[in-house]
Amino acid sequence: MILRWGPALAEGEGFEPSMRFRIHAFQACDSRLYALRWEKVEDQVAAYDEAMRVALGEARRAPEHGDIPIGAVLVDGAGGIVAADRNRREQLGDATAHAEMLVLSARSRELGDWRLINHTLVVTVEPCAMCAMAAVWARVDRIVYGAADLKAGAVWSLYNIPQDERLNHQIEVTAGVREAECRALIADFFEAKRSGR
Repeated sequence: MILRWGPALAEGEGFEPSMRFRIHAFQACDSRLYALRWEKVEDQVAAYDEAMRVALGEARRAPEHGDIPIGAVLVDGAGGIVAADRNRREQLGDATAHAEMLVLSARSRELGDWRLINHTLVVTVEPCAMCAMAAVWARVDRIVYGAADLKAGAVWSLYNIPQDERLNHQIEVTAGVREAECRALIADFFEAKRSGR
């Protein structure tokens, strides 16, 4: 049986994956089905606005080397940005060179520790399965993203890896920070590609 996340599994009317919510997942004991509970957290959206602004700045630089405009920053427990990067798959010829992977790796090397407890990963587009799982392995506290990725997102759209209770670490999630800007950046990039600009 194939299960997909969608409005039918959510509570309340007006459910919209791109709205600003904290996402919680919990496992039904017998069926392994998951339900989602959504709570508005506008205060958290405001708290990560500046970090997302920096991530957007990184994202805007990615097309300079042919990469999709996705940027990420890592914020420490004191609220300071400790790593920032953008997608570099084309530049480095490396399928794993997503913005999220690069900031997690940079900070881990700096600290000499793979555990990034008390850190928040802020990214312009919902992380894929690789990046979501890397955040779980790194033990980050929170993932904040701007635009949902309905084709490859693994923090809500296709999967909810960060909050899967079968894993040994779960991550808080805040979605929709500067969503319109994040979405427009991606849309403009692909429109330019299609038109040959």
